[in-house]
Amino acid sequence: MESLYERCKKVMPPVSGRATKLGVVKGKGCYLTTEDGNEILDFASGVAVCNIGHNHDKVVKAATEQLNLLIHGGHNVVYYESYVALAEKLVEISGGDNMVYFSNSGAEANEGAIKLAKYITKRPAIIAFKGSFHGRTVGTTSITASNSAYRKNYEGLMPSVYFAEYPYLYRTPYKKDGDKCPKEYMNQFNDIFKRLIDPYSVAAIIMEPIQGEGGYIVPPVEFVKHVRKICDDYGIMLIFDEVQTGFGRTGKMFAKEYFEVEPDIFTTAKAIASGFPLSAVIAKKEYMEKWPAGAHGGTFGGNPVACAAALATIEVLENGAIENAEKMGTYFKGRLMELKNKYNCIGDVRGIGLMLAIEMVDKDGEPDSALTKKVISDALDNKLLLLSCGCDKNVIRFIAPTIVTTTEIDIAIEILDKVLKNL
Repeated sequence: MESLYERCKKVMPPVSGRATKLGVVKGKGCYLTTEDGNEILDFASGVAVCNIGHNHDKVVKAATEQLNLLIHGGHNVVYYESYVALAEKLVEISGGDNMVYFSNSGAEANEGAIKLAKYITKRPAIIAFKGSFHGRTVGTTSITASNSAYRKNYEGLMPSVYFAEYPYLYRTPYKKDGDKCPKEYMNQFNDIFKRLIDPYSVAAIIMEPIQGEGGYIVPPVEFVKHVRKICDDYGIMLIFDEVQTGFGRTGKMFAKEYFEVEPDIFTTAKAIASGFPLSAVIAKKEYMEKWPAGAHGGTFGGNPVACAAALATIEVLENGAIENAEKMGTYFKGRLMELKNKYNCIGDVRGIGLMLAIEMVDKDGEPDSALTKKVISDALDNKLLLLSCGCDKNVIRFIAPTIVTTTEIDIAIEILDKVLKNL
């Protein structure tokens, strides 16, 4: 009997390739069940989508109840309860002075955020960061700079995009003073504004408060606050891409809470609805009210079932899962530090909450992508699913569900220890 992978190859193009050849038939909690009956400890969580685990009972119940009422109404045609209730909830948990627009994916949300910033400021330019990932549409590919493969054969893209250096302090070329952010990261904006683009031509600076695809890189708080100040000084909108960092991933509802910085606009997707396609652009009310009908739109955004699932997801997060993510994140990071102290091939351990990573290096401390690939492959052979990231593909990320326990973390550490020991 052919596997799902073998069947897929016959009918789907290489562009739809996966990180593994796994075929799965169901998921529950922290585990996936494969087509041949094996249980896999899933520390990929559907790439940070299943933040409260697979098929959480409350999400399944909410979605099923909504299925029996209304599957699609068209948010540009009618109003319905789950849509309005979710928007109200997102306004409540995001600060209270915002408004919400729903789309389907993170890329769509980021497209919407860019369009909103351009519409309001009437300026052409966007500043993004090297190492960023914001999506694969033409617009979001234009502001993505983690892998040139995403841009190959698609140039030219959206014009007037400029890239700044993200403070990747583990590999910074600049002199470090403890945990302080090297001044070069702050001063680069002066150079950009002097040599490349006038600041009053910049509509927005878009950044991930913690870079995902770029390597799970946590910037210094002072840097994020400096970016906010730059935006304030020149009337530039600050956009946070919280597609991967949102909904409990970092031990907070949104990562922006760690930096004590409020963006003008921020985007969410992935974990918002525990696997149902949904995303949101959340922005200050004063800007959203100036975004008129027809300036943006879509057919499927804010699907009734997805919105119901999102409301259930947020309820689970608020009733203990976020708190657990913070607690388990501290425990997990400590266990990863134990491995770093034991194995020289782990150059760095970093992250916040359950958005954690280890950077794999060779004997000279250089990025080791081949070793990373082998560790991930060997871990899967031992029934632990992990993903890589980083511009050099040498970072292993750990995206455990927020419901994870010390038992599952210990199992993962035991598997990693075994794999590293046998290299």
